Amino acid sequence: GDIVTVDVGAYYRGFHGDAAVTLPVGKIAPGAQALLEVTAGALNAALSQAVAGRRLGDISHAIQAYVESRGYFVTRVYTGHGIGRQLHEDPQVLNYGQAGQGVLLRRGMTLAIEPMVLIGTEKTRVLEDGWTVVSANGRLTAHFEHTVAIADGEPDILTLV
Repeated sequence: GDIVTVDVGAYYRGFHGDAAVTLPVGKIAPGAQALLEVTAGALNAALSQAVAGRRLGDISHAIQAYVESRGYFVTRVYTGHGIGRQLHEDPQVLNYGQAGQGVLLRRGMTLAIEPMVLIGTEKTRVLEDGWTVVSANGRLTAHFEHTVAIADGEPDILTLV
């Protein structure tokens, strides 16, 4: 009856990949299912902007607009990122922003795009283990992520399974 996020990275032949998915555990409440659908939809909205000639802010704005139009919140603390020979590279890929702003997306750039969606607040807190992040209000959160290579048309999603 709960949801769990699995966030994994891979290192192969000198390059990193990063992906995440939030999954239902057993039968979940309709509100939890709606959260999963909105978060997956936010990732799809972001991917539609991840093409050469767009700006980084187009990706960020797509996430924010999609999520907030459905009554949810995006974290302002955790971000997506550039990825390649290092797991975390520039630029940061915010989950909020202004369309038409930021770095120009060029063919071959690789990004980890990862909407993180919360119910009722944008605030988070880290548990005593120093790793687990939860919403400040204790409500559900969800996180989906793909590593993509920017292309002239649709992005090349490198972490599809």
